[in-house]
Amino acid sequence: MSAAAAAFAGNNIYTPNPSLQSKKLVPFSAKPTNFNGGRRKNLTRSPGSISCSLLTEEAPATEMERLPFKPDGYNYWTWRGRKIHYVEQGSGPAVVLIHGFGASAFHWRYNVPELAKNYKVYALDLIGFGWSEKAIIEYDATVWRDQVADFVAEVVKEPAVLVGNSLGGFTALMAASELGESVRGVVLLNSAGQFENQGKTSSGEEKTTKKSLLKPLQDALQRVILGFLFWQAKQPARVESVLKSVYINSTNVDDYLLESITRPAADPNAREVYFRLMSRFMANQSKYTLDSVLSRLSCPLLLLWGDLDPWVGPSKAERIKAFYPNTSVVNLQAGHCPHDEVPDLVNAALVNWLSSL
Repeated sequence: MSAAAAAFAGNNIYTPNPSLQSKKLVPFSAKPTNFNGGRRKNLTRSPGSISCSLLTEEAPATEMERLPFKPDGYNYWTWRGRKIHYVEQGSGPAVVLIHGFGASAFHWRYNVPELAKNYKVYALDLIGFGWSEKAIIEYDATVWRDQVADFVAEVVKEPAVLVGNSLGGFTALMAASELGESVRGVVLLNSAGQFENQGKTSSGEEKTTKKSLLKPLQDALQRVILGFLFWQAKQPARVESVLKSVYINSTNVDDYLLESITRPAADPNAREVYFRLMSRFMANQSKYTLDSVLSRLSCPLLLLWGDLDPWVGPSKAERIKAFYPNTSVVNLQAGHCPHDEVPDLVNAALVNWLSSL
């Protein structure tokens, strides 16, 4: 994750939602373990959704198993002539974990070992990120969609559940909409993606005029500005600051996490990839909307939502559920990356839902 992820979140800024705070709660069967000094209530369920609470009172920490950090990565797969990194552990039904913008398979460090006790778990690095190749290509949401679809077909080779955070969430949705019965379910953790907004659509003539008059100047200016932003975004202190702004409990913003984000930025092609992502992909987010993707989805959907996310608030989860009724919702008192901030709660809710498929 980098400061650029804020741009990807668009205008989905968190606003308090009283309706999520006023529902009557009853006990939920899963028992989360205590983690990193936070004392928390058990997971609880309300009609039509599930929610849980995280309290920050001091309490003895319970160690969670963590995926060992390997500087050279784990496994590699060649896709369209490009080197793609992934982690593979466990046995059982397949689960594929897809990271968010600027992150990697290592962001699932506390989820892979736990899920691998009962499932065949894969954590994939999207092309351009993590330990996968920093390919100089035209980045588009369909590139990652195709990568995940081919990964399921060529590596997983069986129906799978796709789990994604932020950019990885939208990628999971797009891949699932294409894969049909090869996907058993989709899980979104504070997913990226926008609903269609006709009010912000420019006319074709307006777009053509802007492109012809401003594009040369924009390209030159963007390279200067984004070059500086890339240099700033890969500094450990800057990365730590951004992470702490989106982790409500920043206990897990540690050296492991920082290394997993800053190491890939040292790749010689990383700067050009960053420029292409920010200047082209980010500018064309509205080309693929949640409306169009969800309308093609045919499997169960689970939302594990950090309600305190400053970028993507709980209202987005409510809108997804309203649009796609075959959706379960778990509300978490966490930020943008609940799988790493409150992994025990995420693992418990995810395993419970997986067992129902």
